[in-house]
Amino acid sequence: MNAAPQLDAIGARIDALRNGRGESIAALSNEARASGELLAALPPRYGEVLLNLLDRLESSALFSGESCSFSQKDLLDNLQVWVDKARAQLES
Repeated sequence: MNAAPQLDAIGARIDALRNGRGESIAALSNEARASGELLAALPPRYGEVLLNLLDRLESSALFSGESCSFSQKDLLDNLQVWVDKARAQLES
């Protein structure tokens, strides 16, 4: 799988999580962390930011609702921004 389909898969998992379609944070994180071709096609900073967001999202999953200092909704919103910027980077 090359970079664009990997990015599409991450975006689809984010969308499913945001819309409550039975997706898990672990599945999103595993998919994103395994997207080697995508991360190799982007500047190194993109990987750093993605891993930071995933770490915080995984931490938020350990708590119920929004009781954690990391809001899952905000983190998913930030991941979507990351996907949008990564897509623009790949297309440039």
